[in-house]
Amino acid sequence: MVLRPEPILKAVNKAVGRSASRRKASIFFFSTDGIQLDEVMAQKISKSAKKDIVLICGHYEGVDERVASILKAKKISIGPYVLTGGELPAAVFIDAVSRFVPDVLGKAESLERSRVSSSKVYTRPETFIWQGKKYKVPKVLLSGHHAEIEKWKKESKS
Repeated sequence: MVLRPEPILKAVNKAVGRSASRRKASIFFFSTDGIQLDEVMAQKISKSAKKDIVLICGHYEGVDERVASILKAKKISIGPYVLTGGELPAAVFIDAVSRFVPDVLGKAESLERSRVSSSKVYTRPETFIWQGKKYKVPKVLLSGHHAEIEKWKKESKS
C-alpha cells in the first residue's frame, strides 16, 4: 500500500500554510534513496533549519513520490536498511538534530563528541560480580590522579 498524496499535502498545508509560508519551512521526506543522516548533517540542519520543520514519514510501501516533488522536500535516510514505517526515523532525526540546538541539552559539554571522554564508562560497585566472574573498574579511574585519568580517557576514546 502506497500512501496517497492528497492527505499528506493537505496536512502540510494545514500545518505550515500555503506557498509563501511553506517556503519558510524545512521539509524532509524519509526515503531509502535519501542522503544518509549523520552527525555533520544533523548539526547543519540544527543551524540552518527554518522556524518550521516538517517530517514526512511513510508507512507500508511508502508515500507517493509526487509529495516530495510538490513540496521540494529534501530526501533523507537514517541508514542502509528498511523499516516498517517512518516513525522511528523521525524520532532519530529529532534526537540527532535537537542535540545541537542551543540549550536543549543544558550545556554544550553534554554533546558526546565534544567531551574529552571515553566511550567506556563505569559506576559503582568498583568490583561487579556476574555469574561468579569479577569485573573491575580500571585502577586508574580510582586513583584520583586527574592527569592520568585524562590520559586514559584520551587513549581509550573510540
